Amino acid sequence: MSEALYLHDAYLRESTGRVEASRPGEVVLDRTVFYPTGGGQPSDVGRLVSDDGRVYPVVAVEKSPEGILHRIEGEAPPVGSVVREELDWPVRYRHMRYHTCLHILSGVVYRRFRAGITGGQIYEDRARMDLSLPEFNATVAGEVVEAMNEVVREGRPIHVRFLSREAAGADPALIRVARELLPDVSQIRVIDIEGFDVQADGGTHVASTAEVGEIRLLKIENKGARNKRLYLTLDPVPPESVPAPP
Repeated sequence: MSEALYLHDAYLRESTGRVEASRPGEVVLDRTVFYPTGGGQPSDVGRLVSDDGRVYPVVAVEKSPEGILHRIEGEAPPVGSVVREELDWPVRYRHMRYHTCLHILSGVVYRRFRAGITGGQIYEDRARMDLSLPEFNATVAGEVVEAMNEVVREGRPIHVRFLSREAAGADPALIRVARELLPDVSQIRVIDIEGFDVQADGGTHVASTAEVGEIRLLKIENKGARNKRLYLTLDPVPPESVPAPP
């Protein structure tokens, strides 16, 4: 199975990996910096570069029984070869900012309403979260977004740690998603926004809430009797201002 480097260091932009499975348009590596689609976060894109300089554009990444599958354009490098993995960093960093934004939203709503998450999705220019929250309106949404921006302005550090499944399951505050959405793994990865919120999650995040930037509400939708859907957006970050890995 592939070693998922992104779980430990979201700022790692490049690495090397050995090809373990190879088919036209598909490659599985022994280790990878590429995040596969999951948990509402789109996959990374980028490229693989072989020792002889051949470039294999990575257009999508997903989990498979063999490991983390990289969908590429054209023929694939042979099994046993070593390739350099290069992320499209502005795309990854945008996903990181939006994912942390959604965690801040979850934290604010959980503190105020003790409400859980029923779904979420990150897009190129916005993100949405579905909340089990029957009583919600534009006024409350505005208050929630202001509370989120206060967390951003505080610049709270964000840490990654791992807990046993038993320890994570003993704390209901850690598991905000529906239990059936929790992966079947022995170790649960936890995202800790220092002094504010801790919850289980497998996505990539920024190192400080300050990196999220100003959060703006786009719209609210009713999705059934209890569920509310919030759409949020962030100002884009020019590629030249994207921070170097810490």
